[in-house]
Amino acid sequence: MAADLSQLVKAYDVRGVVPDQWDETLAELFGAAFVQVVDASAIVIGHDMRPSSPGLSRAFARGAAAQGVDVTEIGLCSTDQLYYASGALNLPGAMFTASHNPAQYNGIKLCRAGAAPVGQDTGLAEIRELVERWTDTGAPAPAETQGTITRRETLDDYAAHLRGLVDLTSIRPLKVVVDAGNGMGGHTVPTVFAGLPLDLVPMYFELDGTFPNHEANPLDPANLVDLQKRVREESADLGIAFDGDADRCFVVDEHGDPVSPSAITALVAARELARNGGAGVIIHNLITSWSVPEVVKENGGTPVRTRVGHSFIKAEMAKSGAIFGGEHSAHYYFKDFWNADTGMLAALHVLAALGGQEGPLSGLVAAYDRYTGSGEINSTVADQADRLAAIRAAYEGQDGVTLDNLDGLTITTADWWFNVRPSNTEPLLRLNAEARDEATMTKVRDEVLAIIRA
Repeated sequence: MAADLSQLVKAYDVRGVVPDQWDETLAELFGAAFVQVVDASAIVIGHDMRPSSPGLSRAFARGAAAQGVDVTEIGLCSTDQLYYASGALNLPGAMFTASHNPAQYNGIKLCRAGAAPVGQDTGLAEIRELVERWTDTGAPAPAETQGTITRRETLDDYAAHLRGLVDLTSIRPLKVVVDAGNGMGGHTVPTVFAGLPLDLVPMYFELDGTFPNHEANPLDPANLVDLQKRVREESADLGIAFDGDADRCFVVDEHGDPVSPSAITALVAARELARNGGAGVIIHNLITSWSVPEVVKENGGTPVRTRVGHSFIKAEMAKSGAIFGGEHSAHYYFKDFWNADTGMLAALHVLAALGGQEGPLSGLVAAYDRYTGSGEINSTVADQADRLAAIRAAYEGQDGVTLDNLDGLTITTADWWFNVRPSNTEPLLRLNAEARDEATMTKVRDEVLAIIRA
């Protein structure tokens, strides 16, 4: 029987429990399938600090090399370091990580040369079909000439590339606490920050894929508590938290209060527009704050609204020639980084903006944080379509209300908006709401949740 990979191959990547859902045998088949689908003669591979990552990565390399493809292994790296290697070397790439998932998980993020994403519609479905077929019929025949597997270091070059995009040499000295969550930020931050006017207070920099201190998922407020406490204890200027594969960064101010990723998106957008002569397209997904398109327009840019998800953002970045894009999940995309997402570059922008003026971070971001948001609230529902129809029926036809279906259902008035969208993989509806004041946001949020959970 061919294996059923429906629970393993997701919309954007491969992800599952090791060894229950996949192992090195499957990883080797994924390597062979990947190089066939992207028609590669050479690829680059990296991996995170999870216990299963080196073995899975090497198995994938064997599968690719058996098809006659030369493999460059960059070893331990963050996901954006792998994207750097894919862009700088102009090679398709594979990153072994399960990002913020618990220790028993692992996965593969795949890209074509130049860090162009591989998702369900851009090659991942074909890769899955090949692997499923080979688990039934046997591994593909090896090439007459085996490919080579060689090692290359890229960390210094990655750091130099990022530092070439943001000038931090003349900022005032800053004290910054960084929580790497025992993830790959502990590998990249020391090199990227070396020699800068920063007093670095490291937290959980030891690479440990069992995550002994807390999950490496800063989107969950529980995982920011240690960072917030340390920022206050150290009287630091700010705190930065990275997720497990260090492609997302979260920021807390000098009080330890979280800074909205929408505010970071607006701040970086303003800086990138200034760097590009006060013009350019900025991408934002439909659950970022109203403040993002407002700031973009105020700074001479053109905001473009997209669906949630990195494949949609990256596709729109390429199509529109956008200079920057941001998501409320703290993924930040840069034209100067092959349209790929890099939390580290966003962090450098925040440090440069803060260090380039005398005020505290809370004062700096206030100009970019203008509304009150609910954050994302997930509800388990039996019938997603039924609940969406009920929400539509409750608001459709009201004066001053507009509806759109770009990604789920978005309902907007002059004073508030909300978006409800279904999860692709679970029986969930995700609600995000925003209003001009707390009382209005709370009222709208609770009204919609009552319909969702009826």
